[in-house]
Order: sequence, then structure tokens, then C-alpha cells
Amino acid sequence: MDKNLRHHVVVIGGGFGGLTAVRALANVPVKVTLLDRRNFHLFQPLLYQVATGGLSATNISSPLREILKNQKNAQVILGEVIGFDPRHKMVQLKDFEVHYDTLIISTGASHDYFGHDEWAPLAQGLKSIEDAADIRRRILMAFELAEKQPAAEERKKLLTFVIVGAGPTGVEMAGAIAELARDTFKENFRFINPADARIVLVDAMKTVLPAYPPALCAKAHKELENLGVVVKTGMAVNQVMPDRVILKGETEEETILTRTVVWAAGVRASSLGKRLAESTGAQLDKKGCVLVQPDLTIAGHPDIFVIGDLANFKTPDGKTLPGVAPVAIQEGRYVAKIIKARISNRTRPPFQYRDRGKMATIGRTKAVADLNWIRLSGPLAWLVWLFIHLMGLVSFENRILVFFQWAWNYFSFNRHARLITEEFSK
Repeated sequence: MDKNLRHHVVVIGGGFGGLTAVRALANVPVKVTLLDRRNFHLFQPLLYQVATGGLSATNISSPLREILKNQKNAQVILGEVIGFDPRHKMVQLKDFEVHYDTLIISTGASHDYFGHDEWAPLAQGLKSIEDAADIRRRILMAFELAEKQPAAEERKKLLTFVIVGAGPTGVEMAGAIAELARDTFKENFRFINPADARIVLVDAMKTVLPAYPPALCAKAHKELENLGVVVKTGMAVNQVMPDRVILKGETEEETILTRTVVWAAGVRASSLGKRLAESTGAQLDKKGCVLVQPDLTIAGHPDIFVIGDLANFKTPDGKTLPGVAPVAIQEGRYVAKIIKARISNRTRPPFQYRDRGKMATIGRTKAVADLNWIRLSGPLAWLVWLFIHLMGLVSFENRILVFFQWAWNYFSFNRHARLITEEFSK
């Protein structure tokens, strides 16, 4: 790293927003330090495929040092941030401190159980590689235990899977589990028929993919049912227990006996948002996200930017931007441009998000896509989804690995990464 570079930009979080900001500063005369408690960048949109055995964790992860090895003005420090000292412009880690001139915070979000954190051990969310490995273990173990279970009622309970939340993650997970049971596990067992598995997708909203146009919602609903998924919309989770989930609608209540629950219903901002608020006076929303200014800084601290899922950015019409990768990526690029402009004593207009659409895959050759200028469903939408997600992977190596793994999965109907990596305990 060039020791003559004086302006020090510290970036916390190597996710979509943080890593984009670091890379966008490659040709700017600043010193960049990336802090993260993990040594890799994770492509979260494909985590559900790790959870269902379609991809391995290494397929969608890239070491941060490898990504930035040719960026001479950047360094990576592995460590956990525990606080901030904005008066002295210091970031506090467990064992040392880092000084900054400009600070970018992009630490993302975790699961939100809407005030019922006691459900967490019973309903695994999906935000990390560890989460994906645990969900994969739970799903695969359910089939293994059912294979040797003589009691019909207990087998039925083991082969019932409940996914809470019918947004893109929930829809993709439900479709993947359905295909796992119907296609991948075909002829793998001797005493059970995996295709008898019951996959239930639950959401308190009236439709699946509620942020999508009604026609695409209806299409997704139909495709899920064609895969054998039971869709229960307008039903909120009232209780999660070790062997059942209790749902409550406007006029009815239903109990689903199950041993496996996957949580895809909500997110809560990183705990660093609260620590930042305590040290700077920044305001938080009900999810713990930091309210940011039009230029993505926090009020009273023009040297501190918050981006990605941790930021609550309101558009001119009062809408809050969703916590998705395209938002974080555009915010990361914008902040890099702001820093470059400030060094040259120039200004930049407020951040403006350009929505290029949204998409979700339901299963093999099944997907929906709203690209704003066109709406697609079926095989064409699926191919668009494949291309965009493939190109979204950070490293070329990952793109090659995922491409060939997807091709193999498509032609063989197999999911190679079906490993139970924890010690058998039942």
C-alpha cells in the first residue's frame, strides 16, 4: 500500500455494499481498509441452493484477500467491530482501534422473529453459510429419520416442511425442497417415498411475492402448487414448537405437525446500528436500521456513511428502499463517487436508486421476473434469472464452478452437495 496516501477510508463489512465501495475506490488517491469478521465475501442470493444441496459453500464464497490482491490501495483486516468513537474518528475492535477520515458501514441484517426470539432454535433463518449448513442438515436428517421410523404419524411429521415467509427466499426454498423430494431423492430410499413429503409455504400476506405485480404473483402461486407445495397465505405464525407450528388467520386457526421449520419472514438490522446510534445520536427505525441523509451520511456526521441493509434510505416519494443486493451495490458505488468528489472539492447530487426490476426462481425452468419494461415468467424468466445471478458472482472462478454445477444438476436431476456435516446424534 502506498504510504503517501493520507486520506483513510475505513469500510466495515465485505458484503455487496462494502466490497463494491472498496473496489470502486481502486483508482482514487485514498488508503482503504476493509474490516470484516469473516474472511470472505458471500453471495447470499444463492444460499438457499447450499441449504438444499445444489451448490457447496465454496461455490458462492470468495476470499476477500484474493478479490483485492491486485488493489494496491486496499488492505483487509479480520476483526469484529464493537464500537465507535466519532469524536476521535476511531473504530473500536476487540483488540485494537483503527483511525478513519471517512467511514463506510455496511454490516447488513440478520433474522427477525417479530418479538419471538425463542423461536430461533426451532425455525432456522438463512443469512450465513452456517445457517445454510444447518438447514441442509435438518432437511436431510428428516428424510433419514423417516426412513427408519415405523410409526406412520411420526413419519408424516418428519416429512412435513414448513417455510415461513413467501418472499423470494421463501418461494425459492419451497420450490427447491419440493424438487429435492420429488426428483433428487427418487429411488434413494427403500422404506419411504420422498415424493410424499409435504412442503407448506406460509405468509401473513394475502399472496406470495407480495411486492410483485399481481399477474406474476398468481403465476408463481400456480407453479408452486404444480410442484406440490401447499401455499397458505393470509395465515400468520402464532406459535412455533418442537413438533408443530400453529397458524392463525382472520377467522381460523390451524396446527401443522412438523419437525422442520425454515424462517424467511423478516430481517433485523445488524447490532452495529444500535452502537452507532449510541455514539453519534443517529436515529433508528423499528428494525434497527439507521436513518440516513440523501447522500447516505448520518445527520451531523458527514464523514460517516451507512449503506446496504443497515441503512434506511427514503426516496423522494417517501418509500424505503428494500434490503436487496442491487440497492447495496448502487449505494456502494455512489459513496465511492462522493469520496472522490470531496477530494477534488466537488459536490455530488443526492443518491438516486435505479430500480432495474426483481425476479425469483421457483424451480426447474420456472421463474418470474419484473424488469420494469417487461414482465416474464416460465423458461425465459428462468434463463434471465440464471444469467443475472451467475454474473453477480464476484469471481470468475465461482462463475465457472456454478455454471458447470448447475448444468450437471439440470441434466442429472442430482444435487451433489447433499452432505450432513455434523455428527449423527439421534
